Amino acid sequence: MADTAKVALFVRLEAKPGKEAEVEQFLRGGLALVQQEPATSLWFGLRLSATTFGIFDTFPNEAGRQAHLSGEVAKALMAKAPDIFAQPPSIEKAEILAAKLPGSANKAA
Repeated sequence: MADTAKVALFVRLEAKPGKEAEVEQFLRGGLALVQQEPATSLWFGLRLSATTFGIFDTFPNEAGRQAHLSGEVAKALMAKAPDIFAQPPSIEKAEILAAKLPGSANKAA
């Protein structure tokens, strides 16, 4: 785990009224883009409520996180933001303290 997920991003997205399906479609489509990012260890597109969505992703280091923030998903997110989001995406940086991943025991980061 320590080699694949040391830092993370949590992005909260609030859909404009009537744009929920577009946000969901955007997140589903984003998966293909992040699969091309070798430094993105894990990536999740989330629905938190009827209008609130999120992205949670992890990286082995700060360089990987920065590469993602300047990558294709981030560009697409910012390009779509005025059309489908009620407010700008809230992007929070996080440090991973512990995680349980498939195929590994619980480990500290």
